[in-house]
Amino acid sequence: MFGIGKKRDREIEDAVAELARADTLAFGGVGFANTLLPATEAYQRLKAASAERPDEVRPHLDRLLDSGSPAGRAYAATLLERIDPAAARTAWTALGDDPAEFTTFTGCVMGRSSLRAYASERLAEA
Repeated sequence: MFGIGKKRDREIEDAVAELARADTLAFGGVGFANTLLPATEAYQRLKAASAERPDEVRPHLDRLLDSGSPAGRAYAATLLERIDPAAARTAWTALGDDPAEFTTFTGCVMGRSSLRAYASERLAEA
């Protein structure tokens, strides 16, 4: 089992790097082909890792919230909801002042949102 921990750490780091530069927020397949975007795959990897090792993933989410792309920050706050709901509410509240925009996908439907609008929706749903 030598090296498995390092491989998992590298997978987490790679997923965080992908989300840090993400320009699109999508939680499932997009378009007629139902294709998973690289950022969606990275989100899913971090979601799985956060279920198994939340204490290892949390610092990465905090870093994404501070320095990720607008879509990356939305992904990070979404993942934080599973680990620490109170911290996620705080993150969404802070993002509610951010006018930065990103592309969204829900199935075949592409749109645009600002962090301000998206955070407002997430807080209303909570």
